[in-house]
Amino acid sequence: MPKLSSANLSILPRSLISWEGFEFGLVQLESGKCLAVLSASAPADFHGEPSEFEGQILTLCPLSPQNAASLRTHLPWLLPRPLGLMTSAGMGDRIGLATPGHVRAVRAIGGGISPIFAQQSIREMTRTERTPQQVMDDATWGLFLEGWQEIHGSDADHLMTTADIDACLVAGFTMFTIDPGAHVQNRAESAGMGELRELANELPGHLRLEASGLLGKTIEIEALSFTFDEHILTKAAVKYGKALAHVEAMYRHLVQAAGDRAFELEVSVDETEQPTSHAEHVYIASELKRLGIRWVSLAPRYVGRFEKGVDYIGELTAFELDLKGHAAIARAFGPYKLSLHSGSDKFSIYPAAMHQTQGLVHLKTAGTSYLEALRTLATHDPALLCEIYSFARERFDIDKATYHVSAELSRAPLPEAVTDWPGILNQFDARQILHTTYGSVLTERDPQGHWLFRERLMAFLARHSEAYATNLEQHFIRHLKPFQPAIK
Repeated sequence: MPKLSSANLSILPRSLISWEGFEFGLVQLESGKCLAVLSASAPADFHGEPSEFEGQILTLCPLSPQNAASLRTHLPWLLPRPLGLMTSAGMGDRIGLATPGHVRAVRAIGGGISPIFAQQSIREMTRTERTPQQVMDDATWGLFLEGWQEIHGSDADHLMTTADIDACLVAGFTMFTIDPGAHVQNRAESAGMGELRELANELPGHLRLEASGLLGKTIEIEALSFTFDEHILTKAAVKYGKALAHVEAMYRHLVQAAGDRAFELEVSVDETEQPTSHAEHVYIASELKRLGIRWVSLAPRYVGRFEKGVDYIGELTAFELDLKGHAAIARAFGPYKLSLHSGSDKFSIYPAAMHQTQGLVHLKTAGTSYLEALRTLATHDPALLCEIYSFARERFDIDKATYHVSAELSRAPLPEAVTDWPGILNQFDARQILHTTYGSVLTERDPQGHWLFRERLMAFLARHSEAYATNLEQHFIRHLKPFQPAIK
């Protein structure tokens, strides 16, 4: 029996562990949580307040970045690792308190899915005023609290600059999702052959048509057949050539900056105006291989609409047929996983995604965990949710600019008309309004510089941490179960 369990402290039981001469546990104090470290002598790498306890030194440490780093050093299972081709799911956390609920959901389904707990895009970090290190440390404390000791990954999402890569490397991320969307040429969809030739001449020399080796080539993959005539190849190269040049530059920087550290790469072209055709997918994969880029997953732009916080919008049969082709290409040119970005709450397509990819799939969620925080608020403090919703309606037209959403303020209930606050989280328009305005809600300040909502929301979630974790567990069981491998 660890000595810490007999200390006059409110030890959170799942966190209690003895390891290599140390005892660790999270302690709940009136002022918040802290880390308890019991050892024969005062530990040099943990900063806190030491005292004597049964002939040993008990150090109470704040949940600081330095102490999180030291804990990861002592308990190596807290370190994220590359996941390779395992079926995986990313569970983004915009407020830093969702990991316990995510862990419970993964445990509840009984395995089969490799989780990514530390996941956030640079855009989300900017909007929530968080750093990559904060995202990593918040996940660490959540994992430690729940006693998680299995493999898990971490995703530095939608990176656009080498500075983004550097910051996320320092924080300890292991998967790097490159977003070259700003370099995708959407004009290719409507351009005539003359304009396509002109645009193709603007590509870097090593990405010109003749360099690809695809011109005039026929490629057969399972039931698919592609002949890259001049129009098909030129259109694909114009649309994605500069995006590939950006991916190549980012990848070369990542390789050099990472040194001996293991990492994996995801390429994302999902946030574009037009779907990625199967021929364009072949072009992307073929060029990535030719350029010597190693990647573990790819997020094409599928048919239909992947809007934030709501189910898939489109014809399910058409989606499955589209995905079937992309999955065949991923098997032929990799194998690599297909990634479902904006995957939150796309419950109707999960079975098809798992079936067609044969498990070579990565689900990526983000804002749905924030919405579950608001659902918890709806049950226990509807007055505060009413304030947040009213503010979100005011911010929606501004905040939706960088998102693909179809919500309309006119269709969302007015705050004064709402009688069922938990139910507001299920109304399509209100849900997207709340989903897209998270940054403003979490960072808005009054004229005196005080947080408008952030401190009250965080204090509420600290008081109702079990209710929040329970809501997350139930919600993510629905996300994860369809991705479990079939029992043979």
